[in-house]
Amino acid sequence: ARRVAIASRPSRARRHSGGAQPRGWPREARLVRRGDFEAVYRGGQRRSSRQFVVFFRRNGLERSRFGASVKKALGGAVVRNRIRRRIREILRLNRTEIPTGWDMVIHPRGSVARAKFSELATELIGLLQSVARAA
Repeated sequence: ARRVAIASRPSRARRHSGGAQPRGWPREARLVRRGDFEAVYRGGQRRSSRQFVVFFRRNGLERSRFGASVKKALGGAVVRNRIRRRIREILRLNRTEIPTGWDMVIHPRGSVARAKFSELATELIGLLQSVARAA
C-alpha cells in the first residue's frame, strides 16, 4: 500500500528583512578547506582560555573567517554538533564585536559541553578580541 502525503511542511526559508541581523553564517566567513586550517596552524599564533584555544593569523581580507575543530573525545556526534552550533551562534550574535582581517580556528575544551551559553559567549568574545591586541 502506497502512502499519500497529506500536506507538505511549509518552507523554513526566510528572507532577510532590513533591520534584523541575518540568520545565517555566510560561506565567505568560514574556513572550509583543509589547507586553510593548516595555514592557520602553521603560520599563526595561539591564545587560550579556560574553555577555548584559538589559533589565528592575518588573512588580508576585510572580514574574519572562522573554523571550529571539535575532537571526538568531547563526546558523540550529537554533543560535538551541539558544541559547533553554540560556537556559530556566539559568532553570529557578536559579529560587530569581533576583529576583522583574521583567520581563526576555535578548539573547544571538554567543559564547553556543560557550560552556560552566556559564560561561553563572554569568554569566547573576550578571547577573540585579544587577538586584535596581539597584533
